[in-house]
Amino acid sequence: MVAQLVNVFKLRIGTLIALAALGGLAIAPGPALPAWKIMVLAVAVLMASAAAGAFNQYLETDIDARMARTRKRPFVTGAFAHNRYWLLGIGVLLLAAVLLAALVLNAASALYVFLGAFTYAVVYTVWLKRRTWINIIVGGLAGSFAVLAGAAAVDPALGPLPVILALVLFLWTPSHFWSLAIALRKDYAAAGVPMLPVVKGDHVAAWAILVNTVLLVAVSLLPVFYGAGWIYFAGALAGGVYFLARNVQLVRHTTTQTAMTNFFASLVQLSLLLGAVLLEAGLAA
Repeated sequence: MVAQLVNVFKLRIGTLIALAALGGLAIAPGPALPAWKIMVLAVAVLMASAAAGAFNQYLETDIDARMARTRKRPFVTGAFAHNRYWLLGIGVLLLAAVLLAALVLNAASALYVFLGAFTYAVVYTVWLKRRTWINIIVGGLAGSFAVLAGAAAVDPALGPLPVILALVLFLWTPSHFWSLAIALRKDYAAAGVPMLPVVKGDHVAAWAILVNTVLLVAVSLLPVFYGAGWIYFAGALAGGVYFLARNVQLVRHTTTQTAMTNFFASLVQLSLLLGAVLLEAGLAA
């Protein structure tokens, strides 16, 4: 049951989104929040992400049933009943997340918590995913809003550092997800989902990933010009160089194996960058 709940609420990616929110909090200049408010921020973002993830699975049962990677999800197998009580629970979970952020943090942070969930659940899942290959580009805003939710908890005005970090999350998502889409192109084609590799081919998608990642790494280094220190620079540079090297490998040999290697390299890149943000903030406290 626990594994099924982790699956349906997409808690693994939700944890990464919560870390992005903490990164936004850490990089925003301003007074430090007490530990309990930091915990509330992480929980609110995780709850909102979980609500969006569950809605995604609830709505996409037909797609999930046609893909090898997703056909064992709880709504597909019948482990969880596909009924309207789930929609009620998802709505209550999102409302609780937004209210928690509004009451404990501020209205701006609550708004970004809501917008992150709305972008993934409605803009990406409902409006774009089945219609156009730019779906994941727009969907990348979900992670950006998490960063802004964290930063707004410190200063709703939002300085340049959190805005740049939000842009990093926006640029990271296509490179991350298109890598997976190359590896699973046949699955997405069978499900009728127009991901970039399905529409344009694997090699074009590999080049798109490389170009996007060059921009991602360049933007990720900009905080150094706005006050970020050497720890951030080292984490951003190391992760960026590693990710770019895997991107080049993917362009040269566009296979399922190199696509998955690139997919995991994207996780390494983001982990190093966010880890550097949090470490630098912790040492400065």
